[in-house]
Order: sequence, then C-alpha cells, then structure tokens
Amino acid sequence: MFRVIKLGIVFVAMLSAFVPATRAQVPTRTVVAPVPAQIIAAKKVFISNGGVDTAVLAATKRAGEPDQGYNQFYAAMKSWGRYELATTPTDADLVFEIRFAAPISDCQKVTTYEPQFSLTIMDAKTHFTLWTLTEPVQGAFRKATWNRNVNQGVADLIDDIRQLAGPSVATAVGADKN
Repeated sequence: MFRVIKLGIVFVAMLSAFVPATRAQVPTRTVVAPVPAQIIAAKKVFISNGGVDTAVLAATKRAGEPDQGYNQFYAAMKSWGRYELATTPTDADLVFEIRFAAPISDCQKVTTYEPQFSLTIMDAKTHFTLWTLTEPVQGAFRKATWNRNVNQGVADLIDDIRQLAGPSVATAVGADKN
C-alpha cells in the first residue's frame, strides 16, 4: 500500500514537471475577435423570414399577426436606414434570417417556454453564416403586453446589430467632414 502511494506521488511529481503551468498560458489582456468585414462593409441586406415554431405560432395567431416578428423586424430595419433593403438575396451583400422561437426550458418540476428572436447573418455570395444574434422576448398573457414585449425584443435585436455593424459608411464619412 505504501509503495502504491509512493509511486503515485512520484508520478504526480513527474507529471507536473512536464505539464506547463496554466498561469503562463493565460493572456494578460482579453483579445477581441474581429467582426467579419462583410457585416461592416455591406450596403444591402435581404431579410429572410426563418419562420416561427409552433409555440410562437399559437401566440402570434392569438395576437392576430402570425408574421409579427418578421414584420416588426423588417419595419425596424427599414426605419434604421443603415442598410438598403434588397428585394432578392442575389441583390444583397448579406442575408438576415430572422426566426422567432420559444424553446422549452425544463427546470425539473416546471416546464416553461422561453420566447426569443434569433438572427442569422449570412454572406449572400458564399452562403456562410457570419454571425448569430439572439434576444429573449418576455412572455405575456395579455395581447397588449405581448405586443410590447415583441417590440422590445425587436428593439434589442436592432441594438445588437447596431453595435456589431457600426454606423453606415455614409454616416461615418459625413461625420469625418464635420
């Protein structure tokens, strides 16, 4: 028994000599990964309706607007004006696919739904996914509260895109002239 413990101690000592200290591998400052250049340089986007799942479909039908998330996102993007909205994906630099889902959250005894918007940003030419954003939407029992919560989810998603994409090229150039 003593010999096994002694061998274990020797093994740990040998192993620690060969494994570099993890502290030496931790960078001293955080590296921020770059945003794909296509998102920053894009001028035109096509907004694709990625649909809704059955839980959200039931809620949006009760609210009277099955495409509520898509329509509100489209209107918010149009009023923002950062990107020109293309009518076809082939005319766009990026495709923004908006999806409204309510995945089930199982907390042992209580199962609930967690409505959320998910936005997938794809390069229109290569069809590669460049970025994905997700924003929660609070549930509600009243139609007015549901509509307010959907509006807030869309506003939060637009804010995420603003932070990601930055100002439009025209806005940035105009700011430089002042």
